[in-house]
Amino acid sequence: MATYAIGDIQGCYDELRRLLDHIEFDPAHDKLWSVGDLVNRGPGSLAVLRWVKALGDSAVVVLGNHDLHLLALAAGNERQAKKHTMDDVLTAPDRDELLHWLRHRPLLHHSDHKRFAMIHAGLPPQWDLAQARACAQELEVELRGPGCADFLQAMYGNQPDQWSEDLRGVDRLRFITNCLTRLRWCTADGRLLLDEKSLPGTEPDGVLPWYKVPGRASRETRILFGHWSTLGYIAEHNVWALDTGCVWGGSLTAVRVRRKRPIKVYDLDCIGHQTPG
Repeated sequence: MATYAIGDIQGCYDELRRLLDHIEFDPAHDKLWSVGDLVNRGPGSLAVLRWVKALGDSAVVVLGNHDLHLLALAAGNERQAKKHTMDDVLTAPDRDELLHWLRHRPLLHHSDHKRFAMIHAGLPPQWDLAQARACAQELEVELRGPGCADFLQAMYGNQPDQWSEDLRGVDRLRFITNCLTRLRWCTADGRLLLDEKSLPGTEPDGVLPWYKVPGRASRETRILFGHWSTLGYIAEHNVWALDTGCVWGGSLTAVRVRRKRPIKVYDLDCIGHQTPG
């Protein structure tokens, strides 16, 4: 039995199936881990959701920012209503079933057996694995509970931008959401720089990728993540970045997850459904 982790799919259904055919993925025996962003920008969000959901226990999916965007749209949050390609999901006859399944996905997955954690975006330097798991669970409870629609109405925003145990309510949940689903850059003391758009290697002084902050509390945890297509595939600082920009005409990447170092399995070249920028 093999476990494969795959980068951001973003509605690229045909590419997903070609990649899994190439690695001979067998849902009867293998496991598929997804770093999130199943939907949006590509043409096949509905097909991706239906297919991954049908995998049942053979699939582990953590939520990404585009997955949360879909949930927010379905809850009536029109703040970014023009920035999506998910009408096929929102008008599907099985919409409610798919959305119910989606909002019951975790924000963080950790396998004691594989000795890996998986998130969509990043962790602030103050959080170790235990803190990250606890915060992810707080958000999961909110998304699965009766207050889900209210939170999705208040979800968007960049504040607060620094962790404190004193954070409460929507502020606390928004900070957790932004870390787990949007974070790329931060300062050495953990202030989130969510508006920072620098390409890797061009960032200003004092701006750091979240995983390069000296002394970050999660540095002993092996982490798989996506979200950062301009970063590409990396394996350093005890993290593995898997978003290689399929929807932008890059590639779709899968790695074999093992107790030892994961092995990069395959990059599927993608035609691209969106133009960068």
